[in-house]
Amino acid sequence: MSQTPPLFYTTDATQTPRHAIATRVLHAGLATAIVVQLGSSQFMNPDDGGDNIFRVHSYVGLAAFALVLAFWVQTLLRQRGTPLGMLIPWFNGQRLGAVWSDFKAHLSALTKRRLPVHDTHSPFASAIHGLGLLLVTAMAASGTLYYFVTTGDPDAGGLVKVAMTVHTTLANLVWIYLIGHAAMGLIAHYGGTLSLRQMWSLRKHPGA
Repeated sequence: MSQTPPLFYTTDATQTPRHAIATRVLHAGLATAIVVQLGSSQFMNPDDGGDNIFRVHSYVGLAAFALVLAFWVQTLLRQRGTPLGMLIPWFNGQRLGAVWSDFKAHLSALTKRRLPVHDTHSPFASAIHGLGLLLVTAMAASGTLYYFVTTGDPDAGGLVKVAMTVHTTLANLVWIYLIGHAAMGLIAHYGGTLSLRQMWSLRKHPGA
């Protein structure tokens, strides 16, 4: 008599992480800035130049743009972590093939009521992370552009309108990515396939 396959695969969640301390610090700072941005956007009043929440949103947005730029620089310079080519595989046929194959492997595991084995070199997961990073970059860049070109009139046309339209549209997508990213991290953590300490610890050796 066959047994129902387990919901989770088990891997060593305390193994030495491949994320350098600089990557983890930037990740924590950027994640915090994004949460503050999305949260403050629900309460601010951009029509009121004296709105303190809007000011916080503006200044944290500038910090988020600096952090995301630093994240890209760190991605290019680091010797440990996901290579840039895996984050942006869309212009390489071989990498795209790997993403597609990995996606089918994930889908196959889910249809069998299992979580895929957490693989730090997963082409599909890396591509999703890359899309998220591009999304946050575009959102932070459009907000920064708005900050420097705005005339104080949120209904102004031209470049001001373009920047604000892009910024508000991307905000909805960032909400979706943030919720999905956090949910998958928690599921993997409590399923035993990943330890959140691998990314959120600011110690040099999180597993210690």
